[in-house]
Amino acid sequence: MALIVQKYGGSSVADASGVKRVAKRIAESKRAGNDVVVVVSAMGDTTDELIDLANAITPVPPSREMDILLTAGERISMSLLAMAIANLGIEARSFTGQQAGVITDDVHGKARIIDVTPSRIQAAIDEGAVAIVAGFQGVTQHTNDVTTLGRGGSDTTAVALAAALKADVCEIYSDVDGVFTADPRIVPSARKIDRISYDEMLEMAASGAKVLVLRCVEYARRYGVPVHVRSSFSAHTGTMVTNYEDAEGGDEGADVMEQPIIAGVAHDSSEAKITVVGVPDVPGTAAHIFEVVAGSGVNIDMIVQNVSAAATGLTDISFTLPATDGTAAMTALAESQAEVGFASLQYDDTIGKLSLIGAGMKSHPGVSARLFSALSAAGINIEMISTSEIRISVVTRADQLADAVRAVHTAFDLDSSEDEAVVYGGTGR
Repeated sequence: MALIVQKYGGSSVADASGVKRVAKRIAESKRAGNDVVVVVSAMGDTTDELIDLANAITPVPPSREMDILLTAGERISMSLLAMAIANLGIEARSFTGQQAGVITDDVHGKARIIDVTPSRIQAAIDEGAVAIVAGFQGVTQHTNDVTTLGRGGSDTTAVALAAALKADVCEIYSDVDGVFTADPRIVPSARKIDRISYDEMLEMAASGAKVLVLRCVEYARRYGVPVHVRSSFSAHTGTMVTNYEDAEGGDEGADVMEQPIIAGVAHDSSEAKITVVGVPDVPGTAAHIFEVVAGSGVNIDMIVQNVSAAATGLTDISFTLPATDGTAAMTALAESQAEVGFASLQYDDTIGKLSLIGAGMKSHPGVSARLFSALSAAGINIEMISTSEIRISVVTRADQLADAVRAVHTAFDLDSSEDEAVVYGGTGR
């Protein structure tokens, strides 16, 4: 008997028939002799609809009240799912994030989990019930205010509960059959990855792959939680995300095989680029610029600084950031222009980022040359380049991003010769 934590995304419980289908799968796991804890997202587009409703009331809804509103979506789905499981003859109890012991900081809208005390969940398990937990939400440590965890918060809830309960595995169910070598909506010939390491999955999540969010994978790696990515719409085996040794060696003690050079190609069209023009090329200026950006609560991705012009002693610094944070960063920089001493700012939200990821690339020469040759042959111009030990990222024009992904995917022989990949719910989550 195993303790399994399962998470179901909004596309899996989008309507009554979806809730019943998920309930049947949960019941099968329970009847197979497993203890089961389930984390569920809001049904379909419920969260987006609640956001639209709030914005129709006021253009700037208070963040505390917004969190109370948005958690209603998961509470609806958790209670309906508990009813559907009970209808199959299995006891199920639903719990809010607060009741499940998910403790967070006090940053409304994007709170971070600081502790999980799942005593009520453990009690339900011990009494033979299936525990259904509302994902995406928690409660602050000192004030007991309701918080939400931001995009992908239900994934993070599931992994955090799995770690706290010492579960054998955390199964993340979505509308795709696992982790693919590229987004199946962009590359229909993308191949499903059977096993992938935490490090590779972290890079893919950070580079735009939507099947798992970055915080979820970080949490799983930190606590050694095996994550099984599967589809709730099929019986396919999915993808195991584990530590490097398990990802290479397998479960049956097989000989360790050499890691494939490339795990996949990820892309992100949600970023923007800011160029700070005419920056004095003296020590401390770049630090001042990024202190200003950090002070506005903005996370930066790629950074490029041009060579200083000898005649003027000035340089340009470009960096990418989430497009949703563009206004905040531009405003903060504009207010500091006189103090920093740069000439002007340029903003570009028509960029796309492509990332090639693979633990094997660090021991194989020629990966960069092959990547740039593929982009050149496809007529794709590169504007920025960033690398890590297992990743190469480039920025190009947004309208060329899909072509770039397909060209690189083919150049590294990642195309599948089997049936095209399927996104059952149409969202990839």
